[in-house]
Amino acid sequence: MSRRVLAVDRLVAVVLGLVLVLAGVAAAGWSTGWSDRWFPAVPDRVALPDVVGAPWWLVATAIGAVVLAVLALWWLLAHVPRRGVSTLTLPGSGPGGRLHVAVDGPVEAAAAQFALLPGVRSATGRALRDRGELVVELRAVVEPTADLREVSTAADEVSAQLRQVLGRDDVKGRVRLGVARDDRSRRVH
Repeated sequence: MSRRVLAVDRLVAVVLGLVLVLAGVAAAGWSTGWSDRWFPAVPDRVALPDVVGAPWWLVATAIGAVVLAVLALWWLLAHVPRRGVSTLTLPGSGPGGRLHVAVDGPVEAAAAQFALLPGVRSATGRALRDRGELVVELRAVVEPTADLREVSTAADEVSAQLRQVLGRDDVKGRVRLGVARDDRSRRVH
C-alpha cells in the first residue's frame, strides 16, 4: 500500500468519524429538543414519504450510488497487496539524483545460473517485499536423485552473487525446491 493510499485512508477515517460524532450529537439534540434554541426552523418530525416522493430523490440516490460504487472499487483496488518489486535504488544515490536498477534482469540471470547446476531441472526467480523486507525468491525443480547439500551450497552462492550484483546487503534470499516426479537424468535416448 502506498503512502498516498494510507494518507487518504486516514483522512477518510477522520472525516467519517467527525461526521458520525456530529450526526450523533445532532440526533441527540433533536430528540431532546435542545437544538430548537439554535435551529428553530428544524421540524419536530420528518415524514419519510415527503422526502422519498420528491422529484430530486431518485436522481440524488442514483448519483450517490454510482459515486459510492466507484469509491468502493478504487478503495478495494488500492488495498490489493503488491508484493512484487520492479526497481531498486542503488547505494550511492545522492541528493542530485537516484540510481535505479531493474531487478528482473539480475534475478532471471541468477535463476538461469541456478538452473545450470547438476540435479536442477529448472529455476525461476522473482523479487518481492515480504513483511517489510526485500526478498529474492528462487523456485527450482530438482531431480529426485539430486544432492541437496550441493543444491543448498549452490543456492547460497547464487544468493551471495545476486546481493553483490544488486549492491544491497538488505536483500534476503529464499529458495523453494520442488522435487520432480520422474528422474530425467536417468533416461536414455
